Parts: sequence; C-alpha cells; structure tokens
Amino acid sequence: MSDVILQMENISKSFDGKEILNNFNLEIGRNEFVTLLGPSGCGKSTILRIIGGFVNPDTGRVLFEGKDITNMPPEKRNVNTVFQKYSLFPHMNVAENIAFGLKLKKKSQSYIKDKIAYALKLVNLDGYETRDTLSLSGGQQQRVAIARAIVNEPEVLLLDEPLGALDLKLRHEMQRELIKIKKEVGITFLYVTHDQEEALMMSDRIIVMNKGIIQQAGDSKSIYDEPQNAFVADFIGESNIIDGIMVKDLLVNIQGVDFECVDTGFGNNKPVDVVIRPEDLEIVKADEGLLQGKVVSIIFKGAYYEIKVNVDGYEWMIQSVNPANINETVGLTVLPDNIQIMHKPASADEEVVRDE
Repeated sequence: MSDVILQMENISKSFDGKEILNNFNLEIGRNEFVTLLGPSGCGKSTILRIIGGFVNPDTGRVLFEGKDITNMPPEKRNVNTVFQKYSLFPHMNVAENIAFGLKLKKKSQSYIKDKIAYALKLVNLDGYETRDTLSLSGGQQQRVAIARAIVNEPEVLLLDEPLGALDLKLRHEMQRELIKIKKEVGITFLYVTHDQEEALMMSDRIIVMNKGIIQQAGDSKSIYDEPQNAFVADFIGESNIIDGIMVKDLLVNIQGVDFECVDTGFGNNKPVDVVIRPEDLEIVKADEGLLQGKVVSIIFKGAYYEIKVNVDGYEWMIQSVNPANINETVGLTVLPDNIQIMHKPASADEEVVRDE
C-alpha cells in the first residue's frame, strides 16, 4: 500500500489469560476510511485502544508515519478518539467542550474561537456555542464529540462504534454526515462497528474480523460479492449457505441437482460450501425451476418480500419484489455468476456460526 500512515506489526494482546489478538498486522493508507467489522469480542475495539495509546500490546509495535509510537502516551499521538459514550463534560457548554484540547495546547483565544466556529459549521451546529450539552439530543452530542476531536487536527480519527446509541433514522443521518466530514477535512478514519450495512455504506476498505483474525479485507463490493469464506458470507448481509459437491470446473451439485457456475480449481467431486445471496434467487413456476419447494413463510419488508422456501429440508431465503403464497409449490433459479463456491473450512476456528 502506498503512502501508509499507520501500521500495526505482530501485535498480540491478552486480557485475564484470554488471547484477543495474536500476531495481528494491519496497514492503513493516508486519507483512507477503513472500517473494522466483526462480532463482539473479535478484537476490533482493542485494536483502536492500542493505536490510541489507551492499551499497551503484549508484543509487537505500532508505527505512525514509520515512527514507533508503541510506548508513546495518548496525548502525544496525532490521533483522536470518538467513543460510543460521548464523554462530554457536563459542566461545560458546547464551545467549552470543543475548546478543551486546544486550551491544553495553550492556543490563542482568537485561534480557539476560529476553530470552534469552523468545527460547529462542519457538524451543522452553528449557533450552539453556549448551549448546555445536557440539553442536546444524542445526535447533537455526538456531533459535539466529533467537533472536539476534529479541532485538534489529528491525522487519524479513531471512531469506536460512535453511532451505536442512536436510533435508526438519526444513525443514517450521521453516517452521511461522517462521510461528508471525512471528505472535507481530509484525514484518515479508522472506524469500528458490528453493523454490516454501516460498514458497506461508509468505507473505502473493510477489514472483516473474527476471533482476532482478519478474515477478509477489501472494498464494499468485493467483500459483499466475493466473500472468501463462509464466515464472511454469513456476516456480511443475508446468505444462503449450503453444502454442495463441485462436480468439475464450472459445475456444482446442490441438493442433487447440477448447476452451472463460474468457479474453477476446486477439483472433481469435492465437497464445497455454496453461497447464494437471497436477492440473487428467482422464484418461478415449479416446472421452470431447477429446484422445487414449498413456500413456508413470507414477510413484507417494505422494498421487498422476504420469502422462505423449503426444499428437501433446507429453507432457502429469497428477497423478491413479487409476493408468493404460503404452501405454494414453486421453482427456484439462479444465474451462474451469482453462485459463489468456497472451500470447506480447514479448522473449527473458520467455521461459520450459522445460528448467531
């Protein structure tokens, strides 16, 4: 990666004897929006705290622009952190909260005033300088926390599930605001979330993690369209994941039926995992489908219907703009390009947790 601003090299960390990270490596480019995505306990927040200087790694080092900052105190690092709990000072108004770090740096009053005005305009809180932070909504408090971080001009902004406490509508609004702020201020964002939709919408690059291990890294489209293993496929959006047999190149057997696909190199008559996204399955008349099954449930989701079809004991999930009828026998088809083939997991650690 060219123009790397931040590196984690061979980082290991345990808490109370439980290993969270083991020989973890990560590079982040300048001005990237990188999201660490994974289930609770996968190590993503620990990574942020190590970079921020709040937690020391057991082994390894953190490099900032090539300089080792592993043992540097947080206040000396050119990074700022925005937490889910906004940590605003209740006895200070909005302007005083934003100015706190600048006063510690002994900046002039005129400089501080200009920075406050700039930051409030950036987060759409013009005129809120004297407001009591306790009188603000959750979204407004989050904007103040972001403004407080930005005025310190960090080269890297760390965001630890900053929108997790907001309601859905406000969270979507703040997602758009963060993208806008990122473009305007031109700094590197390292964002932590377990919300797949949030990661797909906001990120230049997504790092999908499980049990302290990077499962896949890439842009939103490649992560969604080309998952590298069953865990990623199951965690990123909805997926049908079913056992299959790779008959030969370009041909896979699913539930006793041969389907054309686009994958090669898996060998002949080899067990594989087959992944098909719900939106890629089409419901057709029973005699027109390669698979036939019975509709067992249908839920209206607004933009589409979520339909489940039982085929020989396996319930396929389909997302369709067209409804179906409960107990109706239907056919299922899928284009070869929309069938993803994956090797079976080599170990228990790679197994997808299908019930979570």
